[in-house]
Amino acid sequence: MSRSGNKTVPTDQSVQEFLAAILPAARATEAQRLNTLFETVTGFRPVMWGPSIVGYGRYDYRYKSGREGTFLATGFSPRKAAFSIYIMPGYSDFGSILARLGKHKTGKSCLYVNKLSDIDEDVLAELIRAGLDDLSSRWPIKSE
Repeated sequence: MSRSGNKTVPTDQSVQEFLAAILPAARATEAQRLNTLFETVTGFRPVMWGPSIVGYGRYDYRYKSGREGTFLATGFSPRKAAFSIYIMPGYSDFGSILARLGKHKTGKSCLYVNKLSDIDEDVLAELIRAGLDDLSSRWPIKSE
């Protein structure tokens, strides 16, 4: 068994202090809206993962290779250029939802949104729920 030693781990940093410190103020307001959306959809309280990711829920994974670890179930990071929205284990099966989302880009497990006015927040809520449902079919999701 190999514990992954993930660099991104939960911290005791205050989510509210982190969100309040985001600049410019309009970005902080959007981050607060995302926090409320994630809390509503997941039912989990937010926890800081590393210095800049707000996470909701966690899961323990173990791959066939023997690598195992713990990671956030879903969350976001208010990066300078765009919001990074994390849907685990990825977006590959959510094309029909993404087609209705609005202006975005995707990486493997990351969705990039410049500003919330670019997307339909109801569709984002649907995507978060679909991601959690998909993840929970593979590994149990726990609250913090």
